[in-house]
Amino acid sequence: MRGTEHGFVMSDLYVEVNGNGPDLVLLHGWGLNVRVWDGLVAELRDRFRLIAVDLPGHGKSLWTPGRNTPAEQAWLLHSTLAPISNRYSLLGWSLGGQIALDLAAAMPAQIDKLVLVATTPRFTAAPDWPYGMKLEAITKMATQLREDYQRTVRDFLDLQVRGSMDGPSVVEQLRHALSVHGEAAPEALAAGLNTLATSDVRSTLPHVRTPTLVIAGQNDRITAPGASRVLATTLPDARYVEMRRAAHAPFLSHRKEFTVVLEQFLRSGELDFGTAPVSADAGKPAGHAVAPSQTHAHAPSSTAVAAPAAAPKSAAATPAKKKRMKARARKKLKASHR
Repeated sequence: MRGTEHGFVMSDLYVEVNGNGPDLVLLHGWGLNVRVWDGLVAELRDRFRLIAVDLPGHGKSLWTPGRNTPAEQAWLLHSTLAPISNRYSLLGWSLGGQIALDLAAAMPAQIDKLVLVATTPRFTAAPDWPYGMKLEAITKMATQLREDYQRTVRDFLDLQVRGSMDGPSVVEQLRHALSVHGEAAPEALAAGLNTLATSDVRSTLPHVRTPTLVIAGQNDRITAPGASRVLATTLPDARYVEMRRAAHAPFLSHRKEFTVVLEQFLRSGELDFGTAPVSADAGKPAGHAVAPSQTHAHAPSSTAVAAPAAAPKSAAATPAKKKRMKARARKKLKASHR
């Protein structure tokens, strides 16, 4: 299959393979399908082999009851990928990021690098987790889903692009993915909402030792950037990037910038924030990725990428301080699960 453009169903999951090079597996978010990756595949297919998977009940994948949790779906994904690739990098977006975390914890030997986009270890807010959505909001979505699931999905797509640069174009790409490749099964959507309401993978994070890149959108209304920053802080080997004027789908609104950062990390395992090019607004010269201490230095209208940050106000900490901060975060995480 290497070097071919191929779509097929294996272990109930629909898979597409495109391009040549190191393997990169792509997992989409709630309600969407593999078509959201078409732009990224076009950017990378001459340098990577892209393996895009429809999650259960989404796109052309079958829905099988009993495979509801991220851990169960991670195992199904593992059995699907095993005949295709024995070692790959893994990119998960939103709900796909939670599945990617479970897979990376369970199968570390098979995953070279991990990329988490708009991902949070817990979607709902809690006394010890102020970064999530209110449970009432997800419960309301579940009710609306039973009454009119197509309208619920449309509203969710609109929420994904709120605050995003080129929002109308981004939401049109999301809608196009559903129109050409198929909507998700209502049962899969309901199970996904239940996952959002109940899943908490924070206890898994210390076991994910794969080199990780966490990418957030500055204006994300679904996954708060603060959640992604804490995610990066808690993971043993992670770096953090926040894309200005992006929302929940930065790989669509900021495709070129996203691709540069992604490929640099996949190639080297690190990011060079002094040289990575970042496109500015139309009519302005290209900018550069900014150092942690310069994260908020640009005017709001610029399109910039913020460098790794261990915490919102401590991104420029020394390595020793970062180590202490990670240790405290892990200790707090363990205490919250006693």
